[in-house]
Amino acid sequence: MGLGLPEILIVLLIVILLFGAKRIPGLARGIGKSVTSFKAGMREEPEDEKVEEESETEKKPSQ
Repeated sequence: MGLGLPEILIVLLIVILLFGAKRIPGLARGIGKSVTSFKAGMREEPEDEKVEEESETEKKPSQ
C-alpha cells in the first residue's frame, strides 16, 4: 500500500483548498521549525537523568 502520484496530487489539492495558497509556505515553515526543535530535544539528555546521575555519584563512597 503505497502512495502514488494521483493520491499525492489529491492530498495536495485538498490542502490547498483548506488552507489557501498564501498560507501554505507559513505552515511549511512552522512544520520545519517543529521538526528541528523535536530533533534537538531528542539529542539533549533529559534533566531527570542528569539529576539521577549526580545523586548516584554523591551516594557512592570515595575510596
